[in-house]
Amino acid sequence: MAAANLPSRPGAAPRRLLRSRPLLFCAALLLVVAGAGGWWASSASSTAGPRGRVAFATGVVGGVYDRYGVLLRQYLGQHMPGLRVQLDNSVGSLDNLERVVAGQDDFAIATADAVATFGSPRKPELRAIARLYDDYMQLVVPADSPVHSVADLRGLRVGVGQAKSGVNLVTRRLLEAAGLDPDRDVRSAQVGVVEAADGLQKKELDAFFWSGGLPTTALTDLSQRTPIRIVPMGDLSDPLHQLAGPGMDAYRAATIPADAYPDVQPERVAVPTVAVPNLLVTRADVDPALVEALTRAVIDSRDAIGGQVHAAQLVDLRTAVYTDPLPLHDGAERYYLSVKP
Repeated sequence: MAAANLPSRPGAAPRRLLRSRPLLFCAALLLVVAGAGGWWASSASSTAGPRGRVAFATGVVGGVYDRYGVLLRQYLGQHMPGLRVQLDNSVGSLDNLERVVAGQDDFAIATADAVATFGSPRKPELRAIARLYDDYMQLVVPADSPVHSVADLRGLRVGVGQAKSGVNLVTRRLLEAAGLDPDRDVRSAQVGVVEAADGLQKKELDAFFWSGGLPTTALTDLSQRTPIRIVPMGDLSDPLHQLAGPGMDAYRAATIPADAYPDVQPERVAVPTVAVPNLLVTRADVDPALVEALTRAVIDSRDAIGGQVHAAQLVDLRTAVYTDPLPLHDGAERYYLSVKP
């Protein structure tokens, strides 16, 4: 199917997104899948939708991945009562990808730069379901901090995200783009967002990086406990693209809206930064009927979840099919073809 037959992205050059192929349907199809000790089954003739159990890797507690997963599970519980969803917290994108290819989880969220960087020999097994929302890089400091740019972090105690997290991946690249050596020029603390927020409040950290949807609950909570500020990083967009390495084209210049964190931005000033898209991923061997149903749920749940997680409002049928660097799963293709204009 040519890209022109799918929802198009304004200004995007035409490209082949879906492969044309027959749709194979089997009544009373039963599949048993190893992974996370779970199983699931679906039937093309069933009106109740998929049945069984699936495992979904989210992210750190207090992050948007975690909250999105909780709300998506609630939505699936209402609309696919036969499907039981196990949520697994993780340290982030690279960890999630490892869990999916290892069969520990069936679905996960990961940033596009992490997917491009992922070096497992089993990477060809990965497939995309949808492009979700963008993560925004956020450099958080005390309100009275002398830090006004990433370059000002030299010699300071900085939370850089946990190993195998998308935060750590992009943080190292931002430091390099600012002319700093991540291993020598800052005193790094590999901690999650909740631990980093606590460390900043206790003055154990001078700053921390976070990559997440807007707003992130852990940052909102921190801003209500202690005065903080978000440091602009928009000037690093071009230097990022000049660095060597996979996935650099995933980054774009972006702006944190003036009302994203009311207690942080009382003067209603937008903050320029860098953003990267998130993908919902799975494996090629996951049943197409299950993936088609999940894809439909992700698109249909946008407003319900978006009422509580603002980032989810950006999930959109017109952009969901743009899942570079991963091809779409057969089941996701089936859904998008069924709703094409």
